[in-house]
Amino acid sequence: MTEQWMPSNKKELMSEIKKEWKLLIDLAESLTDEQMTKPDSGGWSPKDNLAHLTEWMNILLGYHMDKLPAHEVIGISQEQLPKWEIEVINPILFDKNKNLTRKEMMTKLNQVYGQLEARLESMSYEDLLKPRREDDPEKRPILLWVLGDTTEHFLEHRETIEQGLK
Repeated sequence: MTEQWMPSNKKELMSEIKKEWKLLIDLAESLTDEQMTKPDSGGWSPKDNLAHLTEWMNILLGYHMDKLPAHEVIGISQEQLPKWEIEVINPILFDKNKNLTRKEMMTKLNQVYGQLEARLESMSYEDLLKPRREDDPEKRPILLWVLGDTTEHFLEHRETIEQGLK
């Protein structure tokens, strides 16, 4: 298993986020409407992948950073999400966004990215190194979730989209 890359400062972090974002957006903008909505072998279209990224950036902001209840951030009842389970969350997010038009989805994607970028710019690197949750016995920094829902996630879904286009 490879060790996770960690930026040594905020400038390095923001540079990497912006680089991966640009690669993702350049790919999205290069797709035709037909390509954008064509499902891959897993049943997700590029539009679905981008909507998924939008939702996870929103979860990063609301759940991980603002510490709001997950069900509130996702916009569902507590009964639909009694505990944090990715296997439950991802299908809910898929269904929530499946009927968005390309334009609606791209607008939402860009808005949430803009909110996240502004939030990160307003934070110090030291803030990003603070534990995500005070009760976390491992004292893992919020930076791990920032990387997981930005650079790493952007790269993962860009590669998924590219693979689905082949």
